[in-house]
Amino acid sequence: MSAPTLTRPPIPVTTSAPRPSSRQDLDRAVERLREGAPRFVRLSLEQRLALLRSMQVGYLRVAEESVKAAAHARDFRLGTSEEGEAWALGPWAVVRHLRLLQQSLLSLKQTGNTPIGAVSRTIDGRVAAQVFPASGIDKTLFAGVRMDVHLQPGVSEADLESARAGFYKAPTHQGCVALILGAGNVDAIVSMDLSTKLFNEGKVCLVKMNPVNAYLGPFLELAYAEPIAQGFLAIVYGGAEEGEYLVNHPGVDEVHVTGSINTYERLMWGPPGPQQEARKASGQPLLLKPLTAELGNVSPVLIVPGPYSERELQFQAEDIAGAIICNGSYNCAAVRMIVTPRGWSRRPEFLQRLEQRLKEARVRRAYYPGAIDRWRTLTQGRTTARYFGEAGADRIPWTLLTDLDPNDRDEPAFSMEPFCPLASETQVGSEDPIEFLDQAVRFANDRLWGTLSAGLVVHPKLMKDPRIAAAVEQAITRLRYGMVAVNAWTGSSFGLGNTPWGGHPSSTLTNIQSGSGWVHNTPMIEGIEKAVARYPLMVTPKPPYAPTHRSANSLMRRLTQLEENSSWVRVPGVLAAAIRA
Repeated sequence: MSAPTLTRPPIPVTTSAPRPSSRQDLDRAVERLREGAPRFVRLSLEQRLALLRSMQVGYLRVAEESVKAAAHARDFRLGTSEEGEAWALGPWAVVRHLRLLQQSLLSLKQTGNTPIGAVSRTIDGRVAAQVFPASGIDKTLFAGVRMDVHLQPGVSEADLESARAGFYKAPTHQGCVALILGAGNVDAIVSMDLSTKLFNEGKVCLVKMNPVNAYLGPFLELAYAEPIAQGFLAIVYGGAEEGEYLVNHPGVDEVHVTGSINTYERLMWGPPGPQQEARKASGQPLLLKPLTAELGNVSPVLIVPGPYSERELQFQAEDIAGAIICNGSYNCAAVRMIVTPRGWSRRPEFLQRLEQRLKEARVRRAYYPGAIDRWRTLTQGRTTARYFGEAGADRIPWTLLTDLDPNDRDEPAFSMEPFCPLASETQVGSEDPIEFLDQAVRFANDRLWGTLSAGLVVHPKLMKDPRIAAAVEQAITRLRYGMVAVNAWTGSSFGLGNTPWGGHPSSTLTNIQSGSGWVHNTPMIEGIEKAVARYPLMVTPKPPYAPTHRSANSLMRRLTQLEENSSWVRVPGVLAAAIRA
């Protein structure tokens, strides 16, 4: 099938997008933060809690208007379930994250440590700490869901207790200025990143907004007026030039970036070319400051063969479709590679159901820079690509590349994150679940770029066979990803905020993969190897990112209101919106 004709869309600019900050403004922001950094370290828990509360209340004040701005910039239709995406990717995740941080600080004040659930052991003997559900409301709204943090080899239960919330027990600095180069695709990431630096690590923050969502900056300035007034936070604007100036500013102590690997490589090793390669070969980075990053992923989902009913297969096809469609597919956790068993008799049926959901989905504006170029690169010359929806001047049809050769080391879909409405499928192993798991994990670890997040679809009846259950648990531990989710999209766990988020710690400076460091770690756990989320094979009501959800806008609005203080009074309204799905 020939590819539709597309043109490159402009970077969206709204009337409220501020102009780039001047060098003078950038210098003043750094100077003010350097003055505030030592004061911030000395704040009491009570003062930090007051600051957190002011930020949460402030964000709730701007939530409605920020959703409208995001909808305008990203082609979400207000008054429909698409609006629910804007609430989920912005206010809901932020307000929940700020509440969970308050919960952790309150626990520190009352017990001397942050709260976690049961401590267990993985199949290979590592310590695992349960972090979700963290309340009765979590158990009610997310029945059957459990999330654990798996620790690195050698980390003991005693280490888990003593190292948690390390900044509050034994600060390692007397004041630090952290530069955050903000994400442009998900509005909540900026807030969750800066909150991690402020409250997990005790570092004041200079946030440079991404030009793609610079419209969000003025809302953050209003919402976070208190930490800004106290000299603990500053928000500035601009593109690559302003970013590089700040990265190399003598007043900036460390850097965190959410973006592309190209950005990371340029900051760490310099512009592409012989000098960059020479620096990497000699292990002599251009940037000597600490640099943490979240850089995306070719996110796989491994579908283990099992006794799926038609309804169960339909649910999982829709779940994966939702993980492709959400936010126009401009998510670092979007499903990019569907790995099915070779010779699986249900494969045609599964792909047909997935394609049906893609056909029904409205084609979105290609708002993220470079999307059309990446799409062209990945679809060029392919005769079997499937396209769903009408292409337009700035619209990319939903695209599915099927039956890719898993042994083709030159396949670009294995090494290039599309960051556009495109997903792929390949077959490995066989219909034997154990053989499939072994080969699928090898494929994901060794052939796909990135270490951020991966999914498994496993029928619960398979877990009754001890051999298969052991193979599933071994697969979870073997997958070199910072987040592994069973039977649901990893993006759902990202939004809940109870687990840390980041690339697997196996990365190195010269092979950074999905990045280094952890953010959004509300339990403040140290020594992390990965987070693991387990969901039922089907959930009722359906998740809000499901393409056929009819009330996601009202559901996510009500969930945001509930997260202000996690009140049972708001639960009936949330459930009422959920059952209308």
